Amino acid sequence: MTATVAIMGRPNVGKSTLFNRLVGRKIALVDDQPGVTRDRREGEARLGDLRFRIFDTAGLDDIKGDSLEARMSAQAEMAVDDSDVVLFVFDARAGVTPTDREFAGRVRRRGKPVILVANKAEGRGHEAALHEAYELGFGEAFAISAEHGEGLDQLYDALLPYTEEAARQEQEGDDRGDGPLRLAIIGQPNAGKSTLVNTILGEDRMLTGPEAGITRDAISSEFEWRGQKIKLWDTAGIRRKSRVVGKIEKLAVSDALRAIRFAECVVVLIDASLPIERQDLSLCDLVAGEGRAIVLALSKWDLVEEKQKKLKEVQSDLEDVLPEIRGVPVVTISSKQEKGIDKLLENVLKAMERWNSRITTGQVNRWLESALERNPPPAPSGRRIKIRYATQASARPPTFAIFGNQLSKLPQSYIRYLMNGLRESFDLKGVPIRFSLRGGKNPFDKDR
Repeated sequence: MTATVAIMGRPNVGKSTLFNRLVGRKIALVDDQPGVTRDRREGEARLGDLRFRIFDTAGLDDIKGDSLEARMSAQAEMAVDDSDVVLFVFDARAGVTPTDREFAGRVRRRGKPVILVANKAEGRGHEAALHEAYELGFGEAFAISAEHGEGLDQLYDALLPYTEEAARQEQEGDDRGDGPLRLAIIGQPNAGKSTLVNTILGEDRMLTGPEAGITRDAISSEFEWRGQKIKLWDTAGIRRKSRVVGKIEKLAVSDALRAIRFAECVVVLIDASLPIERQDLSLCDLVAGEGRAIVLALSKWDLVEEKQKKLKEVQSDLEDVLPEIRGVPVVTISSKQEKGIDKLLENVLKAMERWNSRITTGQVNRWLESALERNPPPAPSGRRIKIRYATQASARPPTFAIFGNQLSKLPQSYIRYLMNGLRESFDLKGVPIRFSLRGGKNPFDKDR
């Protein structure tokens, strides 16, 4: 599957110039006169090692009927609907215009991810337009010059996640939009992963037994639960690296790690009948490092005598060792007794909702103002760190861009304070949160 990208924006902002630049040929007509592009033009684009399909459009107009303009607008809407991501282009020299705002509103209503592009940003003098662009509601704008090929490295970075996702879906054979939720189950050897998979599927699909290391390959199975299609991976047990011996076990562990990267949500399974080990928590940390949604399951719960004590121990260890993913849901299960399975899958779906969460810039900044009031940033060397504003840059996992001065000097303890505040305020418990710390002025600051 190839990622598809639609170029949108008002007339004469350089959409066709950018299209020609990305396809490497002068396919689209380019002129200073607005409205040259009429049809939805398609091409195979290249940007470095990225390959994707791109649409050049006439733009969106609120026109009804069967006129030429209405048909042009309908073609543009179809291009947006058929795309994985939209490049919304505006003129950096002209700044944000009322027409840009109108077009932005129509694109937002289509519900597609948007990358904001400030074209014609040759040389200097476009900084004000970049700050002004935040009012369009698409986050940070990337400054480029399609005519001169400047700034395309930033565009590469912005498009990379979408091309990677398309490649991953192609490898797994999933159809976009109809693909199942990708769920991996990991844990140490003999934690009960295959038994859990068999219980979920309702059949003995996987070999099980008391011997550790029966499962070698990451085996996938598809099922449906309460109307949700799920693709489930049973993986080989992952021991501490120093204990992994033999070529086969190394390959099996490597396969399990690949399953984590392909998954959207990961269940970390811990044998509750044994003392919790550092490796169990390290697996949670590994999943968080990959940016996946996490659910922790305590297996063989029927064998635990002091259940409340055990549960408190696990929750306490999670808080102490993994404060950056505070609030990971912990579910107790017994696969043999078929207990806790529905609760486990309910928590998987909730974790996915949180992982896909989108929070408006207004909500984020109201929260930020309150958080700064309660606990202002420190003042290293007598000069206080200034945090000006924040916005959510992306989801899956939730990623936030924070703007201000001296942000590189923010201590990790304060960053955790902000992360945990976001987690509590917007119900992002157990979800990895990413921060991008950037310098810059607040476009909403009246004193700028």
